[in-house]
Amino acid sequence: MKWLRFVLAGLLLGLFAGSLPARAETEVDLALVIAVDVSYSMDEDEQELQREGYAEAFRSPLVHDAIRNGSAGRIAVTYMEWSSASEQWIMLPWTVLDNPEGILAFADRISHIPLRRAQLTSISGALDRASQLFESSGLMATRRVVDVSGDGSNNDGRPVTAARDEAIAKGIVINGLPITLKTPNAFDTPNLERYYRDCVIGGPGAFIVPARERAQFQTAIKMKILREVSSTPGLMIQLAQAQEPRADCTADGSRN
Repeated sequence: MKWLRFVLAGLLLGLFAGSLPARAETEVDLALVIAVDVSYSMDEDEQELQREGYAEAFRSPLVHDAIRNGSAGRIAVTYMEWSSASEQWIMLPWTVLDNPEGILAFADRISHIPLRRAQLTSISGALDRASQLFESSGLMATRRVVDVSGDGSNNDGRPVTAARDEAIAKGIVINGLPITLKTPNAFDTPNLERYYRDCVIGGPGAFIVPARERAQFQTAIKMKILREVSSTPGLMIQLAQAQEPRADCTADGSRN
C-alpha cells in the first residue's frame, strides 16, 4: 500500500540521518585564549593598563586587516583572568570575530570588565584551564594559541613546565607577555623575561613580547595580538641567546 511505502521511506530516512555526523564545528583561523594575571602582585594601575592594552589592540585597523586576510577571515577569542591554581574566571566567553563592528564591540566589552585582584600566581593553572577551554569550544581552528601575561613566576599548583608540555602535546602554542614595569624586589623572579622564555612559552613559533615601560605597554600588546592573529614571522621578538644561562623553572617568586 502507498501509505506503508511512505512510512517505510520515512523510517529509513530517519535511520540514515541519525548516522550522519554532527553539525560541523565553526571554522576559524585562530582560537585564542587571552589569559590575564590578576594576582595581588599586579597593582590596579598595571591591571588597567593590561586590560586597556588588549582593548586597544582589538580596536587597531591592523588587527582587523589581519583577521580579514586569514583563510577563513575570522578568529575566535575568549578572555580569562587567573590567579591561584583554583581560580580562573572566564570574563568573556568564546566570541567569533569576523567584521569590524563585532571586533570593536568585543574591545568595548574588554574595557568594561571590572578590575579584580586575588592571591597567588599559578601560570600552570591558567594553562590547564586554557587547554580545557579549547576542548569545549566547538571550534575547528587552524591554530590554537594561549596568550598569557603576568608579572611573576609560578608559585601555586603544579610545575609550570608540566602544564606547558601537556598543552604543547595537544598542539597548543603558548606565547608570553612578561610584565616588568616595577622595580624588582627581593621576592621577584630574577629576569622574568628569561623565565617566560624558558619555562612558560612553547610550541611552533612561540614567542614573548616583554612589557618593560608603561608608555610602550599598549604597543607591546598590540604587537603581540597582531603577531598571533597574522602569524607573521617578521614580527617575532627573538630573545634567546645561546650563551645565556637557562632560567630556574622551579623558582617560586613573590607569594602574591
